[in-house]
Amino acid sequence: MIVVIGGTGTLGREIVKRLVAAGQRVRVLTRAQNRARGLPDGVELTVGDLRSPATLSMAVRGCDAVVSAAHGFVGPGNPSPDAIDREGNRALVAAAAAAQVVHFVLVSVHGASPQHPMSLARAKYAAEEHLRASGVPFTIVRATPFIETWLSIMGDMLVKKGQVTVFGPGTNPVNFVSAHDVAAAVASALTTATPANETLDISGPDNVGLAQLARQLLQTKGVNAPVKHIPLVALRALSLLARPFAPAFARQAQAAVLMNTTDMSVASAVATNAPRRGIPYTSISDVLARA
Repeated sequence: MIVVIGGTGTLGREIVKRLVAAGQRVRVLTRAQNRARGLPDGVELTVGDLRSPATLSMAVRGCDAVVSAAHGFVGPGNPSPDAIDREGNRALVAAAAAAQVVHFVLVSVHGASPQHPMSLARAKYAAEEHLRASGVPFTIVRATPFIETWLSIMGDMLVKKGQVTVFGPGTNPVNFVSAHDVAAAVASALTTATPANETLDISGPDNVGLAQLARQLLQTKGVNAPVKHIPLVALRALSLLARPFAPAFARQAQAAVLMNTTDMSVASAVATNAPRRGIPYTSISDVLARA
């Protein structure tokens, strides 16, 4: 039995589908059963929360492997990176150790470090370090931003407002990876007979700015819609001013600032590590065509 934490999210659903298709028994921890609509038949559901250690003990009971694909960046229930990615994963690792789980797969973020400007990357790094010190056999999968997430954000704007809004100038190259590829990396790691206690960096073939991503979306849809930009100075202000009353929005604004001002590209020599391990290497064009 494999339990997937965050199994109803963009990445988690892909992981669950792959595991079920491979004949694995899968359990999903979800905060509410209605969030599990559309999961494959036969998936076992457990209602609980990463912020509740008691429910984590129930979730991992009888499981051979644990996948943590949850995050506290945004989402329902007022999550936060500290509560979900740092402390939640700390409690999950403890529950896994107590249950004598033989493989723990932690989905982290590319470039995670204790000095990273984003709280999510700092919290993920803290979870990585706790897992490494736990004695539980592990695989850490570090991924760049998901293509599907950003296309969904832009697509929703297009439907609701008839335009696409780009955060900042959108010219700075960012590496985007498909959630399908990351799910394949997780599923591949779980088929390893003996976990190698390794960290995998999974990235995509495309380094593009948010503005180019918006243009590709419009071109694929055959829509002639305006592309509007939120000025960088406004994003910087929002990342600070919104913290007391809208912390999730403030985190999004800060992430947008970083995506416009820091090097978030990935060299092809690193990126091509994915196909060498048998992991798909999906382009933005391929994701758009599939969607």
